[in-house]
Amino acid sequence: QVQLVESGGGLVQAGGSLRLSCAASGRTFSSYAMGWFRQAPGKERQFVAGISWSGGRKYYADSVKGRFTVSRDNATVYLQMNSLAPEDTAVYYCAADPQTRGLQIGSPAYWGQGTQVTVSS
Repeated sequence: QVQLVESGGGLVQAGGSLRLSCAASGRTFSSYAMGWFRQAPGKERQFVAGISWSGGRKYYADSVKGRFTVSRDNATVYLQMNSLAPEDTAVYYCAADPQTRGLQIGSPAYWGQGTQVTVSS
């Protein structure tokens, strides 16, 4: 059974930090590209960050560059979020795909259930 389980969401004040985690199981996810998307109320889901299976390549949306850092440890992927702003409020979804392109085009093979991040002003 494939599972991507996110944790670490919550409520934080603007300027604060959160660290999201996503533990994947049920496949050899250590050989998958993994990443994060987010969806704010009334908006489409958007790519946030991705990392190759080796961890050697990382990709970020322009809106989070310099503030967010994606990393992984085998089949667990992390998203360190610093300098959070109210516009970062969204449900954050973990995703995985055999190829990085699956993340880049917004069609990964697997999704997590999402974790809410709320940034208060």
